[in-house]
Amino acid sequence: MDANSPKPAHRFVPSGPLTGTIRVPGDKSISHRALLFGALALGRSRISGLLEGEDVLATAAALRAMGAKIERDGEDWVVDGVGVGTLLQPHGALDMGNSGTSTRLLMGLLASHGITAAFTGDASLSKRPMGRVIEPLSRMGATFTPSPGGTLPLMMEGLQPAIPIEYRLPVASAQVKSAVLLAGLNTPGTTTVIEPVPTRDHTERMLRGFGVDLHVEEVNGAKHISLTGPCDLRPCDIEVPGDPSSAAFFAVAASIVPGSDLVIENVGMNPTRDGIYRVLAQMGANIEKRNERTIGGEPVVDLRVRHAELKGIEVDPAIAPAMIDEFPVLFIAAAMAQGTTVTTGLEELRVKESDRLTAMAAALALAGAQTEERADGLLIHGSGGKPFSGGGPVRTHLDHRIAMSMAVAGLASESGVAVDSIDPIATSFPNFMELLDEVMA
Repeated sequence: MDANSPKPAHRFVPSGPLTGTIRVPGDKSISHRALLFGALALGRSRISGLLEGEDVLATAAALRAMGAKIERDGEDWVVDGVGVGTLLQPHGALDMGNSGTSTRLLMGLLASHGITAAFTGDASLSKRPMGRVIEPLSRMGATFTPSPGGTLPLMMEGLQPAIPIEYRLPVASAQVKSAVLLAGLNTPGTTTVIEPVPTRDHTERMLRGFGVDLHVEEVNGAKHISLTGPCDLRPCDIEVPGDPSSAAFFAVAASIVPGSDLVIENVGMNPTRDGIYRVLAQMGANIEKRNERTIGGEPVVDLRVRHAELKGIEVDPAIAPAMIDEFPVLFIAAAMAQGTTVTTGLEELRVKESDRLTAMAAALALAGAQTEERADGLLIHGSGGKPFSGGGPVRTHLDHRIAMSMAVAGLASESGVAVDSIDPIATSFPNFMELLDEVMA
């Protein structure tokens, strides 16, 4: 087979209970932000536990292209930042690979710097909408020339000094919130983001850690987050907890494979990110939180997960922002539960790395599950613990979370589930296959 020919499908097969103790890689959201804020601080920041997935490395490469020094030092990473307002003009296009987070956060960062930059990405990222970030950043004075439909490839020119704004988020998006706050760091005056629905708050927690005077108050039920620029960031040492999204694949697998008893150590349990664990608990999952502690301002726990008989529920749409990336693997749990699970309010899943509602409905059907796709969610008829019949290959649409979710389905199947490619998994969970082998040994 030559190097350019497609790789064969990979089949995930049942191999008995999941047991032992594992650690998942560092949190992706925190890893991105640690690099970004480290690059904006004047001096050296040290990061332990950084996720070394392709998405995070795309952020690192872009920041290096603009003058920051970022390198591995043993098990840690060190960032020698250049300070706010002094980023350099990149010589070539910034290749974002598959990372929507890198793209939207870096667009925010550059919006208040006098820099012209081209953003490119892979086929999957180039379908994702950037208009939600372009709109507020344009109000701050940045100019954009995106591809038709507001997608990548995209050219942008920042404005220095930019214009401070007060911006009410029209959709619950931590990326849009973070992009506006990043732009505000180098903008004279006060920039405010109004958040009607809470989203993950890693940006706020970490900005404070880097010494930014951030004001957060609740007004008429909405959170107002303000900072006054230009800001000076001081270097900071960061310990990145394990990614709760990555841990969720193993938590669901241990919940649905009979006989499983698995410990997942060092999992970040930020209350804006723990929705999947709250919903699994409502479904009857046996998940015990141990050794609760705080690391770098983030709550962290060890999870002991044992097999349990799950029951279908109606998932409260208000919890969606706290688990938006975990719905694909929740659908796997729901398909193995007793009764029907109803999910609504998930329109956001249609503009992720793929249309995750359509893609997961098709994938589940191929594996032998019964689902109904609706405009804003899936209705899943559980098997009452009966394994998936199996099948495939499932189309992953270059989406890492679909590939990993269907891997979990394969572990709880009769004949295995094949996926068309496991390559996308490296974007967020580079040692997924290795850990899977470890817990199935």
